[in-house]
Amino acid sequence: MIAFVSGTVAALAPDTAVIEVGGVGMALQCTPDTLAKLRLGEPAKLHTSLVVREDSLTLYGFADDDERQVFELLQTASGVGPRLAQAMLAVHTPDALRRAVATDDEKALTAVPGIGKKGAQKLLLELKDRLGAPTGTAAAVAPAAQGWRDQLHAALVGLGYAPREADEAVTAVTPVAEAAEGTPQVGQLLKAALQTLNRAR
Repeated sequence: MIAFVSGTVAALAPDTAVIEVGGVGMALQCTPDTLAKLRLGEPAKLHTSLVVREDSLTLYGFADDDERQVFELLQTASGVGPRLAQAMLAVHTPDALRRAVATDDEKALTAVPGIGKKGAQKLLLELKDRLGAPTGTAAAVAPAAQGWRDQLHAALVGLGYAPREADEAVTAVTPVAEAAEGTPQVGQLLKAALQTLNRAR
């Protein structure tokens, strides 16, 4: 098993990062939050989970080991494959998922594309004793509430957009961020920003 990949960021796409390791480009499927932390041409270390199928080998990359562990734990629930587990982590941080399961927050799970009301109820039952209690605190995420604009702008520039385009995209998604409850999720905002940029081109 490949536990982590460490090297230079060779390419970034909306759902993939290519890390050059010893002259070989390793393609990793990543959540928008993880991609937002990477910069082209700079060194990076991503924790990984290798998913083996009959016709494919897919490497999933994560900013930290906690995210990787939650990704693997989510797949122990029936009906949850790697794509759905990654979609859950694209919408919620590991701690937000723990909180949702601990408080039976069905609404939080149905916010994930592909999870309906019945699916959410089943997941809440199955994951109850697997994910554990939330580890973070509200104070720990407070700085992100102010820094989402900078993070989003840097992520867009890292994906190859001009600073002016990144500025316009940040402005376009500001109402979405301000309407969000609690800390804006940079990953979700990145998706929305990419949609506005694609429409503008």
